[in-house]
Amino acid sequence: MSSSLPQPQKKSIVVASAYKFVQLDNCEQMRDRLLQFCQSQGLKGTLLLASEGINGTVAGPQTSVDNLLQFFRDDPRFSDLNPKLSRADEAPFHRMKVKVKAEIVTMGVEAIDPSRQTGVHVDPQDWNALIRDPEVLTIDTRNQYEYAIGTFQNAIPSCSDNFHEFPQFVSENLDPRQHRKIAMFCTGGIRCEKASAYLLERGFEEVYQLNGGILNYLEEQSAENSFWEGECFVFDARVAVTDKLEPGSHIMCYACRRPLSERDCQSEQYQPGVACPYCCDRLSESQRASFVERWRQAQIAESRKQKHVGALMPDRQPLAKPISGDVLKGRAPD
Repeated sequence: MSSSLPQPQKKSIVVASAYKFVQLDNCEQMRDRLLQFCQSQGLKGTLLLASEGINGTVAGPQTSVDNLLQFFRDDPRFSDLNPKLSRADEAPFHRMKVKVKAEIVTMGVEAIDPSRQTGVHVDPQDWNALIRDPEVLTIDTRNQYEYAIGTFQNAIPSCSDNFHEFPQFVSENLDPRQHRKIAMFCTGGIRCEKASAYLLERGFEEVYQLNGGILNYLEEQSAENSFWEGECFVFDARVAVTDKLEPGSHIMCYACRRPLSERDCQSEQYQPGVACPYCCDRLSESQRASFVERWRQAQIAESRKQKHVGALMPDRQPLAKPISGDVLKGRAPD
């Protein structure tokens, strides 16, 4: 497993994303060791630990990322960890967090074990032929706001705002007697591991998944042969990347964390750091006041050339009013 990237003149920050479904014991003890090591290397990002495995993304200098990957390789459980690497001009995270969770990707269904069985992994060079097959139903297992800014040709969305809605989508829309061939994809592959395992448990026989996810496809597939349309949402300060894995044109709403296009930002309902067309009428007064003050403090820090921690990637906060179905499908309210 190589962790080296071509050394460009710019973009000195390496972003590494990886997951592994494997039985883990003593997650709290591992969390403490992992956090200490990452901090000693100057890495920033988020790693999730659960009894079912590990998942996360970190960023930092090439040497620090290499050291972390070696840290994992020294553990037989992670000897085959296969990270996806990209580069950024600036650190996309503001702090280092290692969290213990019930699941590394939340579906909420017990007894789903991707370490035992998953769908057939299809490499990027074979993906186009698969989803071009008229008998194949192509499913985007990501959230609606991710689907809205970019997806594969003819793909259908499966979730609104959370991956734990996937089982309901299957119950209401899929039948193993009718949908005999299913191809699924997500950002880096982890959601498809659980989704495909779930479909196999439900009696679907031909289940395929894009190996390495969208990011691997964009890296391996040439632009002229790509079936990808739009940008790919990523869970860091870059917000989205293009088909060349360069930072895209979207920014993130501080309040609801939806990706915003240039058109969204031209709306009268867009207020930088406070609200956007998708959530402007769904904030409580206390939330709005808090966001206004926080944005003011961020502007003061910027004017003083100081860092304002967490300015681009806030923790998700529940809105005073839920976002409507139209908004979740990427359409701003009238």
